[in-house]
Amino acid sequence: MPQPELIADDRITQAHGFTLWFTGLSGSGKSTLAAAVSAELRGRGVPVEVLDGDEVRQNLSKGLGFSREDRDTNIRRIGYVAKLLTRNGVAVISAAISPYRAIRDEVREDIGAFMEVYVKASLDECIRRDTKGLYRRALAGEIPQFTGVSDPYEEPVSPELVIDTEREQVAESAARVIDRLLELGHLRSPGDA
Repeated sequence: MPQPELIADDRITQAHGFTLWFTGLSGSGKSTLAAAVSAELRGRGVPVEVLDGDEVRQNLSKGLGFSREDRDTNIRRIGYVAKLLTRNGVAVISAAISPYRAIRDEVREDIGAFMEVYVKASLDECIRRDTKGLYRRALAGEIPQFTGVSDPYEEPVSPELVIDTEREQVAESAARVIDRLLELGHLRSPGDA
């Protein structure tokens, strides 16, 4: 595999493929942050693929329900695609609720080059941001097994980064993600050999 070339002075390079796994409640800001980070990485010449939970549900996992087994199957599918892309030198960003700790840990172990980011927002804030009315419907009992309402969300125990979207602006959060990727060696600064 050819080594990435160093880019202009203000750019970073990719050390290797990796998966950046955003987890959090619906409405916490995962997709917004994924878009900001992917734009930043692409602008720096890093090949990126975003696996958004909603898009995966419509395509790769169509027909799955929301039982624990189906949710785990959905996350395993995202993890499998992320693993293939990662081993081929792509920076993968997954933005999926992925509510259960055990399956996130399983995917982490399978992929290897993995960074978990807990995208945190309170349930009240997620309800306030909900443009689709999903929380309203879940609270009314119209949507069974809704994460954070009638189904649990298991917060990460030791993620590589916690982003509190109620306290930070998107640009600040994206910069923190890039900094952490550099600290962990998934990305390199131009001066690094």
